[in-house]
Amino acid sequence: MREMNDRRFTTHDGVELFYRHWPATTQTADAPRQAIVLFHRGHEHSGRIAHLVDELDLPGFDFFAWDARGHGQSPGARGDSPSFATSVRDVQTFVDHLSVTFDIPEENMAVIAQSVGAVIAATWAHDYAPKIRSLVLASPAFKVKLYVPFARAGLALMRTFKGNFFVNSYVKARFLSHDPQRIASYDSDPLITKAISVNVLLGLYEAADRVVADAQAIQIPTQLLISGADFVVHRGPQERFFDGLGSVRKEKHILPGFFHDTLGERDRHLAISRARRFVLQNFETPVARPSLLDADTLGVTCAESEALAAPLPRNSLRDLYWRMTRASMRLGSKLSTGVKLGFDTGFDSGSTLDYVYRNKPTGTGALGRMIDKNYLQSIGWRGIRQRKIHAEELLRLAMAHLRNQGKPVRIVDIAAGHGRYILESLQGVDPLPESILLRDYSDINVRDGSLLIEQKDLEDVARFVKGDAFDRADLAALDPKPTLAVVSGLYELFASNQMVGDSLAGLAAAVEPGGYLVYTGQPWHPQLELIARALTSHRQGQAWVMRRRSQSEMDQLVEAAGFRKITQRVDEWGIFTVSLAQRIQ
Repeated sequence: MREMNDRRFTTHDGVELFYRHWPATTQTADAPRQAIVLFHRGHEHSGRIAHLVDELDLPGFDFFAWDARGHGQSPGARGDSPSFATSVRDVQTFVDHLSVTFDIPEENMAVIAQSVGAVIAATWAHDYAPKIRSLVLASPAFKVKLYVPFARAGLALMRTFKGNFFVNSYVKARFLSHDPQRIASYDSDPLITKAISVNVLLGLYEAADRVVADAQAIQIPTQLLISGADFVVHRGPQERFFDGLGSVRKEKHILPGFFHDTLGERDRHLAISRARRFVLQNFETPVARPSLLDADTLGVTCAESEALAAPLPRNSLRDLYWRMTRASMRLGSKLSTGVKLGFDTGFDSGSTLDYVYRNKPTGTGALGRMIDKNYLQSIGWRGIRQRKIHAEELLRLAMAHLRNQGKPVRIVDIAAGHGRYILESLQGVDPLPESILLRDYSDINVRDGSLLIEQKDLEDVARFVKGDAFDRADLAALDPKPTLAVVSGLYELFASNQMVGDSLAGLAAAVEPGGYLVYTGQPWHPQLELIARALTSHRQGQAWVMRRRSQSEMDQLVEAAGFRKITQRVDEWGIFTVSLAQRIQ
C-alpha cells in the first residue's frame, strides 16, 4: 500500500475541496514527474477509487483523486454544486493547482474517470482543450436510465416551480458491481450520498448532449470502457461519443457482463489492465496532436458552415419554416427596439452587442417590451453577457500581472465595438492604464465609442480610432507598443483562418515579449441554424453564417502566432470562451 496524504486546494470561488495524493515510489531525481488524476462516480468519493492506485501498478506516477463538491470530505450540500459548469471549472482549477504545487505540467498528466466523473472530465476536455497525455473514460454517464417516462422533462418542469431540489438514487449496490466487498462497502460507507440535486442532474444531461454531439472537438488520446450489462446508463450515447471523437488515438472496449461500476467490478483487472497499457503507451510515445490550422477548409466545422450557407429547397418544409421565422422577426422589429436594431445594423454589429450588454428591454408599448425582453433573454445573448463578464475579469487579471511585474499597462482593442467591456473593466482599477487605444472598422462604432469614453470621463487615457483588425502591417506598427491586446467577438464572425492568423501575427509583432492577449472563442452554439437562416450580419444585410472553432483550433492559432495560453473562462452553456495568453519571450 502506498503512502497517502490528505490535502486541499482552493477553487475559483474560495471553496476548499479535499483530495488525496499518493506520491510516486520510484521517482528519480532528474526525471520529469508524471501523474494520474482520478475522478470518482456520482454519489461517491475519492476513497472509493483508492484501490486503483495499487491495482494500476504504476510506481513512477504520482496519483491524485479529489472529492467533488458536495461529496466525501469536500464541503457543500450533499450531491450539489452551484452548477455542472462549476464542477467542470473545478477540474481546471485542480489541474492548475497540481501543476504549480507539484511541478507537474499538464502534458505529463493522464486522467482516469468514471460515470459522472467521466462526463465532467469529457466536458473539461471539450471546453478547455487541455494538453493532457491521455483520457480514460469508464462507463461515462452521458444518459442516465431514469426509467420513468418523460422524467427529464418532468424534473425540469418541477424545478421551474420549486427551484432546486434533490432526488435519491434508486440503484442498489448489487446492480453496480458483482464484487461482494464493493457491495458491502457501498452499503456501509457513511460518506456515500444517495442524493443528487436536480440542478446538477439536468446540467449533466445538457453537458453530455453537447459533448456527445461535438466529440470531434476532443483531440486527446481517449480510451472508452463500456460496461456490457449496465443498469444505470445507456450505451447508445457512449457509442456515438466514441464514433465522433476527433482523437487520432482512440480505442473502445466493451466488457461483457460488467455492471456500472466498471473499475470496481469483480473482474475489474480486465478493465484496469487495458487502462494501464493505454496510459503507458501514450506516455512512451511523443505527443502528436493533428494541426487544425486548415480546419476552415477541411473538416467538420467547415462542412457544417457550408451546409448552413446553402439555400434550402424552395417551398420545402424547412424553407417554409425559416421563411415564417424571418417574417415573424420582421414583424417583431416594428415593436422591439433590439430586433429593429439588429436588422438595421446587423445582429453581430457593435451597436447590437452594446444594446445586449445594457440588457434593458425597450419597445413600443407593453407588447414591444415583452418581445424585446424575450429577445434579450435568448441563450446566445445571455452567453454574450457572460462573455463580457469573463473578458472584464481576465482584463483585470492581465493588468494586475503587468503591474506586479513593474510594466506599464498599454491596452489596444482591435475590434472594440463601442468599447463598453474595456471601459467598464476599469472600475476599481488604480492606477488607470497608461494608454487605451480602441479601434473598429465602423464609423458608427468609432462615434459612439468616443462618446462613451467622454461619458466615462476617460479622455486622458483612452481614444477611439478607425482601423482594420485584419491589416497585419498596420497592427504590427501600433505605437506605442501595447502590453495588453484584446480581440473579443471578432474572429468568431470570420471563417478564414488565414485572416485570423494574419491578425494575430500583427498583434504578436506589436505586443512586447511578456505582454498579454485576451481572446475569445465560440466552440459551440445551439442556435447556429436560427442565426444563419433568420438573422443578418453587419456585412450589408448578408446572412449571418458562422463557422465554429473548437477551443483546440483557436488555441493553436494563438500559439502559432507566438502566444502561450495561461487561463480560460467559459459560460455554463459551453458557448463562448475567453482566454488569457502571454507573448512568448
